[in-house]
Amino acid sequence: MGRPWKDLAGRLLVGLAVLLHRTLTDEAARRRQQEWRNAVLRAAHRRGVPVEVLASRTRLTQGWVRHVVIGRRPPAVDEAA
Repeated sequence: MGRPWKDLAGRLLVGLAVLLHRTLTDEAARRRQQEWRNAVLRAAHRRGVPVEVLASRTRLTQGWVRHVVIGRRPPAVDEAA
């Protein structure tokens, strides 16, 4: 009689472990992908591609692209009161 509870608890723990693993892996993969994208944006900018073109092609804002390729901070966002 005690075994079904052990099986259920084991399954729940495995499910939790998988969820935690995927969450950590997804965050790391997202950061890695953004680092690669930023490196490619910097390389394209060094080769003469203007910020406006980079922003329009990647669908990022010009402020964010400037932050990535030139090192400026992104524009401040005013919160609505």
